[in-house]
Amino acid sequence: VQAAGVGGGLVQPGGSLRLSCEASGGILYIVKMAWYRQAPGKQRELVAESTSDGSTNYVDSVKGRFTISRENVKNTVHLRMSSLKPEDTAVYYCYAVLTPRTGLGPQIYWGLGTQVTVSS
Repeated sequence: VQAAGVGGGLVQPGGSLRLSCEASGGILYIVKMAWYRQAPGKQRELVAESTSDGSTNYVDSVKGRFTISRENVKNTVHLRMSSLKPEDTAVYYCYAVLTPRTGLGPQIYWGLGTQVTVSS
C-alpha cells in the first residue's frame, strides 16, 4: 500500500498547477486523502483534505484559490491550484489514511513530495 503524488513544477505568479495523489495496493478503505506542504524553514502544514464523508477542508491561505477533488474509482485526489503566489512555493506532500486489507487498522501513508515553485 502506498500513496504517490505527481505534478508540481515552476509557474509564474497568478498561474495554475494541478497535483494528483493516488493510493494504490491492497486497500480496504480510504479514510482521508490530503496535501500538505513545507516551505524552507517552516513547519509542514495541511493545505487541503478530502474525507470519506465527502467533506473538504482548506488552510485559510488557500481558500478560494485551491480546490481538492476525488476520483473514487481511481483512489485519487487532485489539488487544483490557481492564482498561485510566491508564498505557495514549497514541497507538497501527498498524505493518505488508508485501511489496508491486511487486517490492520487505519494507517498513515506519505508520498515523497513534489516541488512547487512560484516565481517570475
